[in-house]
Amino acid sequence: MSPDLALLTLSRARLPDALLRQLLDQHPDPAAALAAAGHGAGLDLPAASHAWLRQPDRQRLDADLAWLSRPGRRLLGWHDADYPALLRRSPAAPPLLFVDGDPALLWSAQVGIVGSRRPSAGGHDHARRFARALAGAGWTITSGLAQGIDRAAHEGALDTGRTIAVVGTGLDLAYPPGNAALMARVASNGAVVSEHPPGTGALSTHFPSRNRIIAGLSLGTLVVEAASRSGALITARLAAEAGREVFALPGSIDNPLARGCHRLIRDGAALVEGPEEVVAALAPLALRLAEMLRGQLGDCAATPVYRSADGQSPGDPDHSRLWSALGHDPTGMDVLAERTGLTVAALSSMLLIMELEGHVVNDHGRYARRP
Repeated sequence: MSPDLALLTLSRARLPDALLRQLLDQHPDPAAALAAAGHGAGLDLPAASHAWLRQPDRQRLDADLAWLSRPGRRLLGWHDADYPALLRRSPAAPPLLFVDGDPALLWSAQVGIVGSRRPSAGGHDHARRFARALAGAGWTITSGLAQGIDRAAHEGALDTGRTIAVVGTGLDLAYPPGNAALMARVASNGAVVSEHPPGTGALSTHFPSRNRIIAGLSLGTLVVEAASRSGALITARLAAEAGREVFALPGSIDNPLARGCHRLIRDGAALVEGPEEVVAALAPLALRLAEMLRGQLGDCAATPVYRSADGQSPGDPDHSRLWSALGHDPTGMDVLAERTGLTVAALSSMLLIMELEGHVVNDHGRYARRP
């Protein structure tokens, strides 16, 4: 059985997250984890899970495989080396992630931007401005593809850089439906992520649980506008529980959508007035993320990438070749592959490290040396 089919079968079994993480941790591959789950001894499986594992719906699984076979789609399991390290370190991380877009982006330095679904005009403008500035500075903007602040954040990020949308449905469904075109843009220029298999509808319980993924992927979360009772405050609380930075924009005392932000500030969130304050607070954490990425890449990235003022590393010919191929004009991945003779996978890994360390800028998938 293929790894993808085994993971899809497990995803449809609706096992408790902790149990599925345990199965994927304790067995050498997804097929072995599936076999152990099917055996069921000592696992105390829910009755519905046991029934599915005993007789899975092959037609449903074939449809899942067909969805997954399209270019740019990936299913990451807890056991996978490509599962994002920051999310792995967060409480209650999902055991499976469906990705439409660039899965390497889940390893990038991210800022979560969240807030009200019905923001004020000023709140909408702030979200878009912060997202545009942060994405232009090389940060990936992560949000939930809802109306309001989420939408403004994704659109602002797409103006200058990259964005990740974490959704509470299957990736074949847009919610709200009016965001279908935006969802397609995000998949083409970033990534859309869900813990739910294709065909999963918009249930109210999925959206608070989606927030833990936004918080877990991000080095810090910015709340732009939020009422006293708001899903954005749940995201901020989850970010704090994961040991991440929480930022909040202050507002007028007469604006009910500022009250949640003011409460966060009273509880210890950092008050910020400009994107540069977010960058200054998170830059040291981004360098630590680069170190984690080197470890994830293995020996090929174990040597520091830069050792001299011009950015070249005498001990690493591949990085030196890439640095020589980069100029001050943005260059596409296909041209870099032609110039260096390196694979796109190797280039993507090295460029991500260079970008996290501040030596390279990414302009909509085209790379240049940072001025």
